Amino acid sequence: GATMASADFGEDAEEKRPTVQVGDPFTEKLLIEACLELMASDAIVAIQDMGAAGLTSSSVEMASKGGVGLHLKMDDVPQRETGMTAYEMMLSESQERMLMVLKPGKEEFAKAIFEKWELDFAVIGTVTDTGRMVLEHHGEIVCDIPLAPLADDAPLYDRPHVPTPKQPELTDVPETTDVAADLKTLMGSPDIASRRWIYEQYDSQVGGDTVQIGGDAALVRIHGTGRALAMSTDCTPRYCYADPVEGGKQAVAETWRNISAVGATPLAITNCLNFANPQRPEIMGQITGCLDGMGQACRALDYPIVSGNVSLYNESKATGGGSAILPTPAIGGVGVIDDLSKAVGIGFKRTGDIVLAVGERAGHLGQSVWLREILGREEGPPPPVDLRAEKRTGDFIRHAINAGWITACHDVSDGGVAVALAEMALKSGIGVLVSEEQPFGIAESFFGEDQGLYLVTVCDTCLADFLDAANRADVPVDPLGRTIKDRIVFELPDSDFSVTLAELREAHEGFFPNLMGADAALA
Repeated sequence: GATMASADFGEDAEEKRPTVQVGDPFTEKLLIEACLELMASDAIVAIQDMGAAGLTSSSVEMASKGGVGLHLKMDDVPQRETGMTAYEMMLSESQERMLMVLKPGKEEFAKAIFEKWELDFAVIGTVTDTGRMVLEHHGEIVCDIPLAPLADDAPLYDRPHVPTPKQPELTDVPETTDVAADLKTLMGSPDIASRRWIYEQYDSQVGGDTVQIGGDAALVRIHGTGRALAMSTDCTPRYCYADPVEGGKQAVAETWRNISAVGATPLAITNCLNFANPQRPEIMGQITGCLDGMGQACRALDYPIVSGNVSLYNESKATGGGSAILPTPAIGGVGVIDDLSKAVGIGFKRTGDIVLAVGERAGHLGQSVWLREILGREEGPPPPVDLRAEKRTGDFIRHAINAGWITACHDVSDGGVAVALAEMALKSGIGVLVSEEQPFGIAESFFGEDQGLYLVTVCDTCLADFLDAANRADVPVDPLGRTIKDRIVFELPDSDFSVTLAELREAHEGFFPNLMGADAALA
């Protein structure tokens, strides 16, 4: 649990395995339904789930936010083990539990609902006006402390930290010799290969409201309505390692971009901040840098963090920190689309549509997957994130989707424009002919991982309206080509390169089954 998450693992690591809680999805579903039923009444004053540090964090947070105190009777707390101490009960992270404050006299009403759903229910204490936490166990007061120092008045760490040195710019901009062959290699690389072999082992259709999976953002219908939630998770650790501030900005902006790409309005994010040992100044520098970048992005995009957690000390002492994980501030974003019929996916819809790149382009190859996988170089700064341009472009994309001008949309990320085109083609089985002159060299134009960039398809009858609106919104648009049958063709000034969708699909779908020693047919 929370106490283990900030501990070093030594030779006794196996002894700590029981501290990892195992969830029970069925019980969780029962708890959700019971809580929703109770919430439909006026019985609840406040409610919070029990996460890290269990009853301690939930009770302290609820009381401090309300400016009140608590008196808890630990003998009345449901226990899965006999003989638990008050300390163990307060820190236990048993799953599928909620803490709620009820209006006086509503106890039996709430109890009846939870018993109907075959769940435990217990009254374990009362709210007081003392501003203190009092714990009573076996008739004795075992804790009586002020709440303020446990919450808003808790001391703040200011650990020593050093900024991450800036990566030097790429001194020699490399070039590709075969854009189609490089694309095929990237589609089978760990960062880009299909995760379908993993996620199809789980039921993605529970409740029958899953509308879209495998695109920029998942879409789940709000039951019984025409609205839907859009959800996306993202982070690029190699960017965060090279430049924590830019990496933190990019992690937030990527989920905002993914949600915008389906036509939904981004609302808020949660995070899981995964880092190595913060007692090392260089690691603490990564943490402060990523948080700085995340904060900048959240403010610029009006995209608040509403929850989150932290996992630190993710490294091995045996290697002197050499096995430290890359800084990984994983971001989970959620948005809403009011008219599900207007949502778009990444798959091309038909042949003959015009393919456009929307947003600022710079051909940035630093820290790109292409640079690493093709040339074996992990160099240069990561692509910068212009948050003003990000906001301007994303707002325009949502407007264009709502207007019905866009038939398919995909943001550009790992692997650049070429990989984004391939993913759109594989999703639909429709290819693309890239015939328009590009603004940079071949590698920069097709494998640069520029931020705030989208690829869209637009039909001929909508093109004039789309371009006029983009011009008024001050959003650049570059033509790429048109959708065609079952291959991707790059018409370049000196030569043409082509790869079939079948070849790309084999590389894209085969990585994880081959890695896991599984039958590729499962993919």
